[in-house]
Amino acid sequence: MDRRRFISNVVAAAGIAGPFAGVACAGAQGGVKPVRGYGPLRPVRDLRDGKVRLHLPEGFKYRSFSVAGDKFSDGSTVPGRHDGMAAFSGPKGSAVLIRNHEVNGPVGAFGDKSRAYDPMAGGGTSTLQVTRYGEVIKSAPSLNGTMMNCSGGPMVWRAWLSCEETVNGPDVADDFSGGDNAKLTEKHGYIFEVPVGRAATARPIRSAGRFPHESAAFDPSSGAIYLTEDNFAFPSGFYRYLPPKHPVLAGRLLDGGRLQMLAVKGAKRKDLSVGQARGAAYATTWVDIDDPDPDLKGRPSNDEAVQMVGRQGREAGAALFSRLEGAVHHQGTIYFVSTQGGATAPGDTAPDGFGKGRGQVWAYETWSGRLKLVYESPRAAVLDLPDNVTASRRGTLVLCEDGEGDNYLRGVTKAGEIFDFSRLEAIPGDTGAEFAGSTFGPGGHTLYVNVQAKQGMSIAIWGPWERGPF
Repeated sequence: MDRRRFISNVVAAAGIAGPFAGVACAGAQGGVKPVRGYGPLRPVRDLRDGKVRLHLPEGFKYRSFSVAGDKFSDGSTVPGRHDGMAAFSGPKGSAVLIRNHEVNGPVGAFGDKSRAYDPMAGGGTSTLQVTRYGEVIKSAPSLNGTMMNCSGGPMVWRAWLSCEETVNGPDVADDFSGGDNAKLTEKHGYIFEVPVGRAATARPIRSAGRFPHESAAFDPSSGAIYLTEDNFAFPSGFYRYLPPKHPVLAGRLLDGGRLQMLAVKGAKRKDLSVGQARGAAYATTWVDIDDPDPDLKGRPSNDEAVQMVGRQGREAGAALFSRLEGAVHHQGTIYFVSTQGGATAPGDTAPDGFGKGRGQVWAYETWSGRLKLVYESPRAAVLDLPDNVTASRRGTLVLCEDGEGDNYLRGVTKAGEIFDFSRLEAIPGDTGAEFAGSTFGPGGHTLYVNVQAKQGMSIAIWGPWERGPF
């Protein structure tokens, strides 16, 4: 099949069908419509070692695998900080997972340092072939020498875009962690393409911006890459990168394109981080970022450098969001998460950083330019700081929580109903453990998800999906 026919088939498969086909807005400020989902959660033992790590509905099983400190097939060590991830079809019904490692600081590259983008940086990706029951067939580093690889997105040409959530580099003063940026050899804050089946070239897409990237979602109709920004202490933006050639036709994502930032029509610098009215919807436009990879002079502070690209958009009228994290394309719509968006509910405590709510989910309709609020957390007990997001084949969203107490995998249905699917068992001495990187495997048999913890791991979950909204 030639690539032009392939792109037509990809667009058809995207199922572009009506406004906000995946999820509907529900209730006042997102509202609370409790739904049974898959039923009550109960402790379930890990099939790997018998320990209870997850609470799941009746009938579901899981196995953890590829734990930090384990060995890859090549004998090198699996790094920690498992984060964003995507699943691709592999041989004989297996899945090929490409998984981020959100490692910060000049700690040295894992794997083969001769292939590293920056031999002093400890982040990157690993690629694993696994069965649908979480049994590892083979594994290896696939991108190394990058930093703070938080999330990204799967591309239809069988590649993963991995995003650096930082602007660290030798030209920037040290960040919040106190790591010595002078030890770094390259600038960070870019996106990198990791193809399925081979190691990445470790070439950054500089025209897609240098800012704290979080996720990437591909629109097969236009070829645009939609990008989220998680700028913890400052306003964040929703971006799109327009490559010089459609990636499906090019066979990869090309540098040299145009970066833009979303703005609300007729409302310059509209603050969308605050609580929204029921059914809030906006007509939008896009403003250009003239200098997506600014030349930093005088080694500015990290706080200054991290705002340089976003400030250009806001000065041109772009909208303000709070901590944009997960993003996914489904049926012509990009769903993306604002982790601290919304109003502070009575009885809740406002989180640190920019944004005082407990989370919003937004939908951007690529073919009409309409932006709509899908869900806004009414209180922390219902939804607490959503992070990564994926969609099931039915269009139900899976939200990974990053809250301060118990962390859940929550589902949001097409009717705007929210339900609990899994609770992470508390890990003694590791209150920061959280879910990340949820992704359905080929055919929808298995939900793969990561636990980002002091000893991170990946998990395969399977069971009677047909019994509920996924």
